[in-house]
Amino acid sequence: MSKFKTPTGSSGRSPRQLRVGEELRHALAASFQDGDYPWPADVPRSIITVTEVRVSPDLRNATAYIVTMGGQHNDETVKVLNQSKPYFRHVIAENVELRFVPQIHFQLDTSFEYAEKIERILHDPSVARDLAKHDD
Repeated sequence: MSKFKTPTGSSGRSPRQLRVGEELRHALAASFQDGDYPWPADVPRSIITVTEVRVSPDLRNATAYIVTMGGQHNDETVKVLNQSKPYFRHVIAENVELRFVPQIHFQLDTSFEYAEKIERILHDPSVARDLAKHDD
């Protein structure tokens, strides 16, 4: 075991990665809340929520997971945000004190759909019947 190994939580990320990710999430969320980010006229604007920002171990790359209100225009929104990366790097540079501004990548957060799918499976009558047998 290396003496320079960083402690990691159950997510496999160091406390610094988690802290920087949260700072980036707050900076991006504030930018979306202000609504002053660039947006093309031909794409409908959606209300955007940043659910999580995952940062690489070297803090040079970050993936921002987003959801749109009502789940509409998801693909177009992610495409527009990824085309506006320089603007959001500038927002991060102004609001988060880091030695290097990470390269940002936007991705749709599918964890809510996955949780809904698991919920449907667990409420299926055949699965519920099997779960009830184990409770006895």
